[in-house]
Amino acid sequence: MLTVDEVPHDGLIPRMSALVHAVGAGTTAAGLRAGVPTVPVPVQLDQPFWAARLTALGVSPGPIPFRQLTADRLAAALRRTVDNPAYRALARGVAERLAAEDGAGQVIAHVQRLASAGNGAAW
Repeated sequence: MLTVDEVPHDGLIPRMSALVHAVGAGTTAAGLRAGVPTVPVPVQLDQPFWAARLTALGVSPGPIPFRQLTADRLAAALRRTVDNPAYRALARGVAERLAAEDGAGQVIAHVQRLASAGNGAAW
């Protein structure tokens, strides 16, 4: 294991065979954009939600809750993730869909529709 200070997600994650992380929204999104399968280790707050989403998308074999994390469990999960090409294929498919998506454009169009409707809805 190598411990480093800050590293840009977009420079590191695409080079990985699998990503192990606490499943915060930012790292989850970076892993999905990079098309890298994930071993989620949720700790708190919204992290169990994101771990469940990764599993449902098929890019993860399932979470290892932090309190249940052991070297043996992590090694087994990494082996399953790396040895099963379906996780990588599905992760790449998600990355392709995300790259083709214009999320900001959809938000702008929706806000413009609301504004032009002039219904006085409170934000």
